[in-house]
Amino acid sequence: MATDDVWVLGISMTKFGKHPDKDMVDLASEAVLGALADGGVTMADMGVVAAGSLMAANAGMGQQVQKQLGQTGVPVYNVANACATGATALRVAMLAIKAGETDMGLAFGVEKLSGAGLLSGGTRKDDSGVYAPSGRYGAVAPVDGRIGTDIMPGVFAQIGMEYGHRHGGTSFELFARISEKNHAHSTLNPLAAYSKKMTLEEIMGDFMVAYPNTRPMCSANCDGAAAAVLVSGAKLATLSLEQRRRAVKVSASVLTSDPWEEACQVLPDVNTLTRNAATLAYEQAGVGPDDLDLVELHDCFATAELVHYDNLMLCEPGGAVDFFNSGATWRDGSMPVNVSGGLESKGHPIGATGIANVWEVATHLRGEAGPRQIEGAKVGLTHVIGLGSACGVHILEKSAA
Repeated sequence: MATDDVWVLGISMTKFGKHPDKDMVDLASEAVLGALADGGVTMADMGVVAAGSLMAANAGMGQQVQKQLGQTGVPVYNVANACATGATALRVAMLAIKAGETDMGLAFGVEKLSGAGLLSGGTRKDDSGVYAPSGRYGAVAPVDGRIGTDIMPGVFAQIGMEYGHRHGGTSFELFARISEKNHAHSTLNPLAAYSKKMTLEEIMGDFMVAYPNTRPMCSANCDGAAAAVLVSGAKLATLSLEQRRRAVKVSASVLTSDPWEEACQVLPDVNTLTRNAATLAYEQAGVGPDDLDLVELHDCFATAELVHYDNLMLCEPGGAVDFFNSGATWRDGSMPVNVSGGLESKGHPIGATGIANVWEVATHLRGEAGPRQIEGAKVGLTHVIGLGSACGVHILEKSAA
């Protein structure tokens, strides 16, 4: 029977960082076992498995983890959707529950990216070592560097600079201050890849990747996994009081791609699909930006965080600079953003990020975030975006039990 209510029953993430002694199956299994234990359930209770990994989707990561933890014959979906991979896996499991196919499901995301360097889809030389034009763009001429770039640091540098050109108020120092905030937040997160406070001078003086983003202003490629157990409202009602008390309601789950626009046929537009996703999510959940107690958004670069204040409607259109300058986005501000340290400090193992963001918000809604706890948190939003393009937004609410 189809259902409307879906809840996070159990959720877990590994420490993000370098794990040279563990492969992806090890990391995913650690996160999955943590989520199952957190929810008080087992693999035998799962009616669907959704596995997210950008680098190993074709390797049957879901089935590999099943072999480690329990093969039960249930459907397994292996998904890859750029940086929205984890959020997509979560949504796949959620849709199976909503459709009435099962009353409980598992979603996880995993990646090993430490030492990977810049991730991009650039042209590779053939075996002869001589470049031969081929493919959609190569048949004419490479476009990278001519009309822009499809390398992520460059894309998001352009996005931030464009926002400043349109609305004013941006500067190298402003973007560095956003990074300063996130690195300060990371010092309270023991699972972050980097838990080091950095001064404004250290951030601005570091290696320049793509102006105005220096190295500390960029998301950190690292290893890690996160997993969540989802349950229908009807099934949750049969579980213990403690399980019901700690469950977190998924009030909205939205996944969007680019609508047709002439410009986005050539260059990515991370703004429109995020604004569309946020609009749908607020409608689904019956809440507005002013109802949010915390936000985990996709700060793949400091420039990205600024524009997403606007895209998620946390501020007035064009008002992201004033919003940040007000102090609202700090942990003790009126709208805390990336209390985890964000991707710049927590790290960005791509397949895991979408679920790790949900873990952070859920932990606050449960009142279990320790020294970084946002007191009285009842509603939170998570956001991820992957070039290509895909945007996932989830709104979570504290249990009333």
